[in-house]
Amino acid sequence: MKFLKSCRSLIKKLERNTHKQNAFIISSVRYFNTDSTEKKYIPRRSLMYIPGHDIKKLQKVPKLNTDCAVLECEDGVALNMKAQARENVCKVLDTMEFGITDIAVRINSVSSGLYQDDLNVILSATNLPQTILLPKVDYVEELQMFTNQFQAVLKDKNIKNYQPYLITYVESAIGIMNLRDTLNAATQHTKEGIYHIDGVVFGSDDFCADIGATRSSEGSEIMFARQQVVMTAKAYKLQAIDMVSIDLKDMESLKRQSLEGARMGYTGKQIIHPNQVPVVNEAFTPSTDKIEWATELIQAFEHHQETGKGAFTFQGHMIDMPLLLQAKNILQLVRILQRSTYK
Repeated sequence: MKFLKSCRSLIKKLERNTHKQNAFIISSVRYFNTDSTEKKYIPRRSLMYIPGHDIKKLQKVPKLNTDCAVLECEDGVALNMKAQARENVCKVLDTMEFGITDIAVRINSVSSGLYQDDLNVILSATNLPQTILLPKVDYVEELQMFTNQFQAVLKDKNIKNYQPYLITYVESAIGIMNLRDTLNAATQHTKEGIYHIDGVVFGSDDFCADIGATRSSEGSEIMFARQQVVMTAKAYKLQAIDMVSIDLKDMESLKRQSLEGARMGYTGKQIIHPNQVPVVNEAFTPSTDKIEWATELIQAFEHHQETGKGAFTFQGHMIDMPLLLQAKNILQLVRILQRSTYK
């Protein structure tokens, strides 16, 4: 990708600065989080669903260039194919190499009554998924039921030191109303070392059905819900994954919607077709101007720290901690993408 090449060129230019500046850029995270146990950042600009019952599609995952490949056991799989999907997912987990792609499994919801079978089969794999996706979380009690079952399966199978990333879905009005309680509980379980809560996905189509809205390509009918989800996720320092674009052939609409989501604060987008990957990945990759802004802001912050000054202005704006965190996240993402093999 030409865009990423330009990012790499800029990074190399920045790294030719003085030794002191270079060291600061690379280690800028220390100003914001000195916890040595901080989990690594997993980019999920594009989160693509691959139906678990289709072994041929599963075998194409390493070539998709999606940040996160979701091996699907839920909505994308018919009821009479659930068992086959579980077996296929286990097979590819144990037999395929996925490189840097985040391999996730979306199990069925707690309310479906199928999640226990999903966990029992999926967690029998030798190579366990890095991320687990839990859909349709309406109530904190559902998160607790999942957590209890997850722990029970680990104990039964004598699985130790497995703490996957967990991403929950909000797909209803009551789910949005209860999202804070859900994330409070998930954060507590993260502190207990059960899993790492890492993000929230907005399930727009189910949400529309729940409230009786008519889904449009512009998405104006769900703007409030989109904003509520991203705001709540970011309050807990989590990734926020935006809605699916419903028109697979309209790439201009996909690009416009992706850029809009990125401006709103979403970190990635759900997709269902390989052709959507490059458009979405580019939309959620920091621009060259944004990288320069982040680097210069952090350098200015270091200077003011050395002089003992408090608040300061940068490019005509007062700077506070949220902006510094934003700058840190931009550089962290770029460094990860620079090390990736995406083209």
